Amino acid sequence: MGMSRRLRFIPEGGALVEVTCRTLHSRLLFRPGPTLNEIIIGALARAKCLYPVRLCCFAFLSNHFHLILEVDDARQLSRFMGHFNSKLAREVGRLTGWRQKIFERRYQAIVISGEEAAQVERTKYVLSHGVKEDLVGRVREWPGVHAVRALTEGMVLEGYWFDRTREYAARHRGKDYSRLEFATREILTLDPLPCWRHLPEEERRRRITALVEDLEAEAAARRERRGTKPLGTTAILIQNPHSKPTRTKKSPAPAIHAASLAIRKGFRDLYREFVAAFRQAAEKLQAGDRDAAFPLGCFPPALPFVGG
Repeated sequence: MGMSRRLRFIPEGGALVEVTCRTLHSRLLFRPGPTLNEIIIGALARAKCLYPVRLCCFAFLSNHFHLILEVDDARQLSRFMGHFNSKLAREVGRLTGWRQKIFERRYQAIVISGEEAAQVERTKYVLSHGVKEDLVGRVREWPGVHAVRALTEGMVLEGYWFDRTREYAARHRGKDYSRLEFATREILTLDPLPCWRHLPEEERRRRITALVEDLEAEAAARRERRGTKPLGTTAILIQNPHSKPTRTKKSPAPAIHAASLAIRKGFRDLYREFVAAFRQAAEKLQAGDRDAAFPLGCFPPALPFVGG
């Protein structure tokens, strides 16, 4: 589109999106551990309570994470991610002693179409994390934050929100306090994929379990062909969080995750119209027209979000 960064765009009426965030230089700053795991779940739960997105799936690896969310508009997504990433960055800095920025760049959000095939494919992709990189042999073995047990077994996702402001005040007064004295227990609830919303919970669990079995079988066959073995949880847990991989696999981001060419083309056309309307309004604004009409669902430069 000729722009350095794509405009944030959620179609009118909301959409399912896949959000990806990477650490700076792909460093292992999200290395799993009991403390970070409960912080991530607590921060997700608190952000979801404040900005009620529908969270369908997630996976946190040592240097990036994926979320599948249903959102009402770009503003709701922005507020949710801003709140969550801000808390996560501060907590990761505390835990790892890393003093530079935590994230490589702003989160990337790609719309997932309403097609069942597209939503299931992206869910399988997110669930495959930990296994597809040959870090562990089975999805449930990943020692970090992962949605698999909640989605297949109904496991309760419990974490903590730590009020560091009150901790600081207590230290300033010379008061001793326990680790959880200024923490709030948070329960993270998950929501069904839009395409499976009509199904009973047991059927959704059965389908997710089948996806996990498929991806684990595919990974096992791949390892057998290559003669490789998983890294294993012990090696994962002792990695230095400041270290970075020698190579990081990154592929170009698609405009939309869709199963059919027609849906992809329709979305691209919709996005082009959005960009054209945005640019036209931006030019008018730059020329001094304060009443320039920006398209619904956008963030005009130095002006409030244009809501519907």
